[in-house]
Amino acid sequence: MNQVEFINGKTRVYGIVGDPIEQVRSPEMVTWEMQKRQNNAVLIPMHVARDEFDSVMPDIMRIQNLDGLIFTIPFKARAIALAKTLGPQASQIGAINALKKNSNGDWSGEIFDGVGCVEAFKRRGIPIHDKRLQLIGLGGAGSAICVAMAYEKPKLMRLFDINPLTTERMVKMVNTISPQTIVEVGAPHADGIDILLNASPVGMLSDSRLPLAVETLKNGLVVFDAIVMPENTPLLTLAIDCGCEVVRGREMMLGQISKIVDYFFAP
Repeated sequence: MNQVEFINGKTRVYGIVGDPIEQVRSPEMVTWEMQKRQNNAVLIPMHVARDEFDSVMPDIMRIQNLDGLIFTIPFKARAIALAKTLGPQASQIGAINALKKNSNGDWSGEIFDGVGCVEAFKRRGIPIHDKRLQLIGLGGAGSAICVAMAYEKPKLMRLFDINPLTTERMVKMVNTISPQTIVEVGAPHADGIDILLNASPVGMLSDSRLPLAVETLKNGLVVFDAIVMPENTPLLTLAIDCGCEVVRGREMMLGQISKIVDYFFAP
């Protein structure tokens, strides 16, 4: 009888929850990291409908061999209500992308998107300090990226989100973290910036839209997109055609995988 060796009756289960879910790369990447560390565990995709999230999640969390969850679009802010305790980043941002079951049965939450994004830039040798940034989207991932980038002390951060209250909150947070950073709010554009960051879902899967109204981008601009599928989003495709340096969502995911697995298996 043919059989696989990476899953059996003693395997501990972790899930990634989103709507949609087909775009995620975490199941293969996180499972690989856990198996590499000789943990008998797998991460599986869980498609939970937006209007059923609050009713479905408490039952999912009762599964006895479920030890942790990762959250993606659009649940990072809503998932914070599932955690009894929060890590420092989650407390500051008001969202989580990782939830783990502790030995006493309680659940703790933290967010690693911002750390992963900065790590992706550092691995490329792309400086953030004293640079001018445009960040589009301040949801769970976008807020985490905003905070992490602020800690790198950029010269300017231009912020855009469809929710003005979220934008106002993040402006105050950047001002607190990096008082010397100039903060601007308004419709996104690529003029006068060094790094363009998209943390909105615009361009995901079959969405052919761009997250800002441009036809071309200046050569030398660094362009990041948090979306992992497609790997080359419409924004990144335009950036490549214009000779820009691009940082992909997969690189952000790689930048946080080891930290998420550390978190899941920490005592």
